Amino acid sequence: MHNFVILTINPGSTSTKIAVFENETELFSQSVEHTSADLESFLTVNEQFEFRKKTVQKILSAHRFDLNRLTAVVGRGGLLPPIDAGGYRINQAMKELILSGQLSPHAANLGALLAAAIAEPLGIPAFIYDAVSSDEMADVARLTGFPEIHRKSLCHVLNSKAMGRKYASEMGTSYEKLNLIIAHLGGGISISAHKQGRIIDVIADDSGPFSPERSGGVPLLALVELIYEKNYQKSELLKKIRGLGGLKAHLGTGDIRVIEKRILSGDRRAKQVYEAQAYQIAKGIGEMAAVLKGDINGIILTGGMAYSEKLTTMIKAYIAFLAPVKCLPGENEMEALALGGLRLLRGEEEPRIYR
Repeated sequence: MHNFVILTINPGSTSTKIAVFENETELFSQSVEHTSADLESFLTVNEQFEFRKKTVQKILSAHRFDLNRLTAVVGRGGLLPPIDAGGYRINQAMKELILSGQLSPHAANLGALLAAAIAEPLGIPAFIYDAVSSDEMADVARLTGFPEIHRKSLCHVLNSKAMGRKYASEMGTSYEKLNLIIAHLGGGISISAHKQGRIIDVIADDSGPFSPERSGGVPLLALVELIYEKNYQKSELLKKIRGLGGLKAHLGTGDIRVIEKRILSGDRRAKQVYEAQAYQIAKGIGEMAAVLKGDINGIILTGGMAYSEKLTTMIKAYIAFLAPVKCLPGENEMEALALGGLRLLRGEEEPRIYR
């Protein structure tokens, strides 16, 4: 079997992560955290490109890795206009759109630029895989009661699909033959309905369960009253929705390890809020069960919070009657990028062309 050596690059808001894989085996990985002081001099995300590129190069140099061993580079896909999930070869059209500054600012947008910058001098392909903006949602799922507002397919696409494939492999079948509900439980929570390899509906982090630091969906009339009562500015409200909401708003911390210790020590408020989070996650999974008309081959709990036996046990108590429940904890993004790139290199999938 041919050996493929793949570099994966995942730029986050305050970190740059890379990993190198030989076929399915990780050779090494490293994450570099960036402080506010590191990033405050950059007015836009795109201005961070050279800084991030040097970070990647320093990591590779520190591991004394010979770049000539690489077969391909796979970068995290950012907030491109809605595209199908899967792998795309990074081309000039994609790079020009990212560099134009038209996209919503997100560090993941740099994934394609960084991958191309490493791959092009080596004469090897650069890809993105399962971009943040991947959209396979059914049209009926897009409408809301406001004609001006359409629901968008925003979920943890990369890890969710990777865990769907992993689950299918364990079951001795393919992801494209299964109907799955996948709940990604992290700093933000998303729940997605996967029908034979496509994500047909999602509950995004602003419309479903509250999470360690996000508010989730809240009653609209009460929200409108609160905005006018408190005279919130847009930036304040967005911070309450993403960053200062959820467990952090109720309990002063979003660290579930700390919260679970508080529960063990008899903190009733912590217990109530934690149970409410599990309850809302289970409700969201039930909502996606309706989307799949009850034809569900499995339910997967993934993301960092899926490591918690306490939380997953509470969720399972509500949903176990729907379908088998499997915990596949962790973010798994670097592995997901590498395995996606591997399928493209082996010809198991055709890379899409970005236009």
